[in-house]
Amino acid sequence: MSKVSVTGSKGIMSEVIESLHELKLLHVSEYDGSWEGEYGFDSGSPIEGAESASDKLVTVRSLKSILGVEASDAGRQRIVPDDALGEPLEEIRDEVNRLDDRRSELQGKLRDVEEEIKAMEPFVDLGLDLDLLSGYDSLQVVVGQGKLDAVERALLDDDDIDSFEVFSGEKTHAVFARPVSDASETALLDSLVGTEFTTLGIPDASGSPEEHIRDLEQQQREVESKLDTVESELNDLKVEEGEFLLAAEERLAIDVQKTEAPLSFATTENAFVAEGWIPTGDYNAFASALKNAVGERVDVEELERAEFSHDGHDHATESVSESSGTPTAADGGVVTMNSDEPPVVQQNSGAVKPFELLVKAVNRPNYYELDPTVILFLTFPAFFGFMIGDFGYGLIYTAIGYFLYAKYDDGALKSMGGITIAAGVFTTIFGILYGEIFGLHLIADYFWHDVVGLAHAPIEKGLSPATAEWALGWLTVSVMLGIIHLNIGYIFKFVDVSNLHGAKEAVFEAGSWILMLNGLWIWIFSPALGNIPPDFLFTTFAADGVLPIGFTGFPAVVGWAGLGLFFVGLGLLAMAEPAELVEFISVLSNVLSYTRIAAVLLAKAGMAFTVNLLFFGVYVDDHGGWHFGLGGMPDASAVAALGPGETLSYHGYEVTEILFGGLVHGGAATLLLGLVVLVVGHLLVLALGVTSAGLQAVRLEYVEFFGKFFQGGGKEYEPFGYERQFTAED
Repeated sequence: MSKVSVTGSKGIMSEVIESLHELKLLHVSEYDGSWEGEYGFDSGSPIEGAESASDKLVTVRSLKSILGVEASDAGRQRIVPDDALGEPLEEIRDEVNRLDDRRSELQGKLRDVEEEIKAMEPFVDLGLDLDLLSGYDSLQVVVGQGKLDAVERALLDDDDIDSFEVFSGEKTHAVFARPVSDASETALLDSLVGTEFTTLGIPDASGSPEEHIRDLEQQQREVESKLDTVESELNDLKVEEGEFLLAAEERLAIDVQKTEAPLSFATTENAFVAEGWIPTGDYNAFASALKNAVGERVDVEELERAEFSHDGHDHATESVSESSGTPTAADGGVVTMNSDEPPVVQQNSGAVKPFELLVKAVNRPNYYELDPTVILFLTFPAFFGFMIGDFGYGLIYTAIGYFLYAKYDDGALKSMGGITIAAGVFTTIFGILYGEIFGLHLIADYFWHDVVGLAHAPIEKGLSPATAEWALGWLTVSVMLGIIHLNIGYIFKFVDVSNLHGAKEAVFEAGSWILMLNGLWIWIFSPALGNIPPDFLFTTFAADGVLPIGFTGFPAVVGWAGLGLFFVGLGLLAMAEPAELVEFISVLSNVLSYTRIAAVLLAKAGMAFTVNLLFFGVYVDDHGGWHFGLGGMPDASAVAALGPGETLSYHGYEVTEILFGGLVHGGAATLLLGLVVLVVGHLLVLALGVTSAGLQAVRLEYVEFFGKFFQGGGKEYEPFGYERQFTAED
């Protein structure tokens, strides 16, 4: 990116702004007032017409909101002339406001009528005419709802009440009471204070409550009819003027953008200076376009070129100096209006693009560091899919992602859809490799065994005693994944530091951590520590291990060499950043943090297994294998009667135990309960997959991986201009 200066007289400022707007290249830097004293510059003022355009823009957006105009209501692109934003816009505003006021008035009346109907319903329950509830000289009347026994006891105990009678509906009670001669006008209400009785206001009406409600309902229908008419008129207006309002909003937004542009410029009484960033490769075209538009009356200079340098500085800059009292390009140093960082363009496309959302959730990458989006694209879905690893869940995640991606044209939800699709695809792939669909081993049985001819799926999760070595193996795999992932993070740091400060600094700041990380784990994966490391670290990849690639650890001499590399790295770190020595143990703890991958894998598998166990039941064979009762269950009494060392043959397996008989194998009631458990259980596993596997994968990316190199803080490249959707060029 290059920082450029555009200087000219105020007489051509409008022409320059028009040209800049059409080019859509200049990311404008805000003038920070730094030239005010020395050069006499002030912040610019809006061009004439800015206030009017801004007011009209507010009006148009208000009309759009009232009518509910959406981008989908647009038709062809159109030209919006100045005269269309005068009287025609005012006429639309007057009509919309008139109808909106009428709608608000009718909605208010409708609410009032609905509240009256609701208030009248208890009196329908009471069953007394309304004129019987008021107008007495010697009687006091209260209508309400509550516990009748408590009301009667309170009235009996009150000396101010001479006599009373209660008329009741199902829930509503009317209390008629004759107070003593010297009692207050609120004696009846006073006597009910503290009782569980809620009084109701008695309507000022006569006749039966049912007739009154019928009258109110007729009023309600009349108001609703009028309201429908107004809504219809507003909808007609939306259809007629929606396209115009979208175009007018865009035209006015462009006008406001242009007329308020000088607010970012530095200006004097006769001149202006605009600075900003453009892609370096577009500089010649940028300068030529401005020259062609306004001739030699504008001066365009490249002030600064943002690029990596090896001298400890972030920029290499063109030489500039001062001339005629104003900052211009010449010899003698750099004079810019502020020292803002160049903006960032994240150039990711296709399937990688949605993963920018995960990066931006932390921060946008700054201009001088590598964008980690592609690494998230490669690792996050793989981590997620590995932890869930189920064909059925994967298809559902993919479908949810496709729905979000297809429904929304842009924004966070579309990006989230793309991320979910990738996570779902990897979940499906690992589900095939695990041989599972909704926790059942159907793919393992019908594909890997019957079609391919394998005894079991290529990989297993390791829940049953017969496959327990897989669970330990996944801990080793998680550690390996952590070492690889962290190495990538440190390599990113090495490249960033090398580009900015040279290879020497990179070796000290990043190479030290690479040596420490790999050296320590080479030492751990060797006999140098004796019996301290667990055996599964050396057996997982052995020739007879669960993942037989023939690796049983490094020789002891290599292990001690690894420890030596660790101390070399520690020494380099001490020379570069002594304060970071306290974090040296992180090369161990950060890698161990990745064992959460294996933990979530087993936890999610265990939840799905439990749901299926409750519904289908599970029996155990003589090798410790677990089998779901999909085709029935062995006779429970026969299994219970087995003696030591005895087994019962069932479906080709020698059964030794029944873990649970399964709700599906019981009566109709247990079958119904089982279906609820099956559906709700798998939905719960599906949801918790996001909150556990998803969040844990994100945590590994943000905390362990990003923490090694990522700083962020970049600004998005937002060139001055407007992408037209609804308007055509004048």
